[in-house]
Amino acid sequence: MRVGLITPRPDHPLLAATAALLTPRHRVDWIDPADATGPRIPDTPADVYLLKARTAPALALARALEERGAPVVNSSSATALCQDRTLMAELAVSAGLPFVGNRTVAKLQHLATEPELCYPLVVKSRHSRRGDLVARIDDAGRLHDLCGQWADEPVVVQPYTANDGWDRKLWVIGRQVFAALRRSELAGDPSAGRETVSLPLHELPEEWLEMARGIGPLFELEVYGVDLIDAGGNTPRIVDVNAFPGVRGQAGAPEALTALVLRTAEEQGGG
Repeated sequence: MRVGLITPRPDHPLLAATAALLTPRHRVDWIDPADATGPRIPDTPADVYLLKARTAPALALARALEERGAPVVNSSSATALCQDRTLMAELAVSAGLPFVGNRTVAKLQHLATEPELCYPLVVKSRHSRRGDLVARIDDAGRLHDLCGQWADEPVVVQPYTANDGWDRKLWVIGRQVFAALRRSELAGDPSAGRETVSLPLHELPEEWLEMARGIGPLFELEVYGVDLIDAGGNTPRIVDVNAFPGVRGQAGAPEALTALVLRTAEEQGGG
């Protein structure tokens, strides 16, 4: 069986460990979507591809492979959906999920002209990407400062939800869930860093785990992350859904991804 990795970083810990599990019996190829000459679509596509990149060239490559009949995990359309925070929230809310309140503003500078804003609030770039805008705004002065750099940025605006300052990171591969606590970047204490702490599944409410598993079919994702905060009394609020996150340092994650790769190839008639 042949497996293709669409990524600029084949040495990513999860991908490298998965490739090590596959290579004794299968061939693993790497395609860099950022190749300046343009990635070459093989004459005979691999049995399955893992899309661990979210750039426009990566999505275009994935779409081209899908048009050739190759299965891609996650699909280009599902990956693109998660890059648009407006569409993500609309789909989640329409399904009755407890997504944080969300509205879209065409430009950040337009938000600054709105009267009687209720602080604190959270602004995020509408289109998720590396180095995008994610900030808590406590007053008009902070909003004015952000407009100095991000005035024309399309944003989503959320009321700040009081919480304990920790994101619950739930990662799902197939239907297997992994979890960790990570200090929120909106916690208000930059000196605290982004510490990540392992979180045993038995410490999470079972309904949270089932909710996370149900997001996969809804978003047509097979490898994904769900970021939750506890709004008090085990009341969850979803703040983000990510296609193919890093899932770093989680025992069993490479094995789960390997099993998913083999299952996908078998279901598509490969192997």
